[in-house]
Amino acid sequence: ADNLSDALKKLKITATDSTADSLEGCLDCLLQALAQNNTETSEKIQKSGVLQVFASLLMPQSSCTAKVANIIAEVARNEFMRNPCVDAGLIPPLVQLLNCKDQEVLLQTGRALGNICYDSHEGRNAVDHAGGAHIVVDLIRSLCSKTDPASEKLLTVFCGMLMNYSNENDTLQSQLINMGVIPTLVKLLGIHCQNAALTEMCLVAFGNLAELESSKEQFAYTNIAEELVKLFKKQIEHDKKEMIFEVLAPLAENDVIKLQLVEAGLVECLLEIVQKTVDSDKEDDIAELKTASDLMVLLLLGDESMQKLFEGGKGSVFQRVLSWIPSNSHQLQLAGALAIANFARNDGNCIHMVDNGIVQKLMDLLDRHVEDGNVTVQHAALSALRNLAIPVVNKAKMLSAGVAEVVLKFLRSEMPPVQFKLLGTLRMLIDAQAEAAEQLGKNAKLVERLVEWCEAKDHAGVMGESNRLLSALIRHSKSKDVIRTIVQSGGIKHLVTMATSEHVIMQNEALVALALIAALELVTAEKDLENAQLVQILHRLLSDDRSAPEIKYNSMVLICALVGSEPLQKEVQSMAFLEVVSKLRSHENKTVAQQASLTEQRLAVES
Repeated sequence: ADNLSDALKKLKITATDSTADSLEGCLDCLLQALAQNNTETSEKIQKSGVLQVFASLLMPQSSCTAKVANIIAEVARNEFMRNPCVDAGLIPPLVQLLNCKDQEVLLQTGRALGNICYDSHEGRNAVDHAGGAHIVVDLIRSLCSKTDPASEKLLTVFCGMLMNYSNENDTLQSQLINMGVIPTLVKLLGIHCQNAALTEMCLVAFGNLAELESSKEQFAYTNIAEELVKLFKKQIEHDKKEMIFEVLAPLAENDVIKLQLVEAGLVECLLEIVQKTVDSDKEDDIAELKTASDLMVLLLLGDESMQKLFEGGKGSVFQRVLSWIPSNSHQLQLAGALAIANFARNDGNCIHMVDNGIVQKLMDLLDRHVEDGNVTVQHAALSALRNLAIPVVNKAKMLSAGVAEVVLKFLRSEMPPVQFKLLGTLRMLIDAQAEAAEQLGKNAKLVERLVEWCEAKDHAGVMGESNRLLSALIRHSKSKDVIRTIVQSGGIKHLVTMATSEHVIMQNEALVALALIAALELVTAEKDLENAQLVQILHRLLSDDRSAPEIKYNSMVLICALVGSEPLQKEVQSMAFLEVVSKLRSHENKTVAQQASLTEQRLAVES
């Protein structure tokens, strides 16, 4: 400790005019003390005011420079020392040293700048201001192809420095991307893939940069996919695989890179991991299984990558993913169902899958999850069924396979995501299927649950889908029994509210359903329509210039039907509808104008 105090005093006095030898002795003493107790020594260095002296010692031609930079690197390992290093004016002379040719000086300078930047806003700003990042990127570029140990050590330090400089800072990350750092780092990874420390630095740097949208476009122009897959195949340790996964996941959000990863053979690697880990209960294996299967699903989100793997339904990848659905692992069941939902993104694939028995696999999976089931698996399997039900030719096949019955088992679910998908699946299934719509529409349990969910104010999605399904049951069945069931369950008021929705498509569906109610069962529904103030709402829709032409048209069709009821006709008369309707005779849309004339005649007769 006494030696340290002496060395610090000596440094302050003699820094300017002492001989190199006496300086070296002091610096060695400091380095020794730092090696023994870094924190305590750093505190003493800060209190002594020697940091300011270091700025003048960082001379390119001095033999002590590397040791001074080393001391700065060591003290900057402490968070409390980073701002004092900036305040002592150490950044500009350190950045200047990056232009020096001496490898030891470059190494220690890179370490010092990297440590000062670590989690320090002030440190990063100072390096940015002094132009340090630019010089480091150029240095990496010039050293990139050299594979001798000294150069690789320098490259590792410089990559680490850039990482600390830009970590979690979008502005500085964008700056590095604009300097073209991405192609350089990808090239680096390819050349130095045998060097574990350097590879690791590259991966962490990629992980940092890959979160930015602008970086993905640059990555897409490199052979990053190929390099990462090549590297991935070599890995045995879980941690290393995990590091590569952390880069792959954000990159795979880009559709171009998805396809590159598929072409580079990533899928085969993922399937292999799944096979190796599926029966294991080791924590690392469970984590790898999840990451691999999640990434597989992500690759299927790109249209081209998905179609390439589907291969007309004959693809080995598609077949392997199918085998996940009956598995005992919830994670694989989930990934399998999500993968099917992703494959089911065009009619051709959906028709092929339904013809090849996939519906039964999904129904069996749902059956395994009815009692205390896994919500994410339920949600995924219902998503897949909903997508498969979109092509017209699939609806009848799926209905006769018993899909509606299996889906109805989840009516008891209290989980909004499951409720939402259940409703969407039923709505897809009954589209233009009169018999099925009638059967479901007469199911009082279902209709009562729909009416209940129409009031789910906290879950707009569930509320909207419930309303749409209520309307669809009437529109596709055109059945008096269905209308009576809905009236008895108190569903009419919800259809009237739906006519005021902000979505034109929902308004329209509601008006068409209400017109069918008025045409088929006006007497039964009369009281509810009156209580829900339907006539006032129609007056508002017709008077509002912003209402879409189809909304005006269907509102007038509905008015014509409503005047068949005495109480509703009185309301229509009391509200001066004739005036509003006669204005619409000159509407630019011909269909609206014609309907206005017909409606005017009908109202004139009634009055």
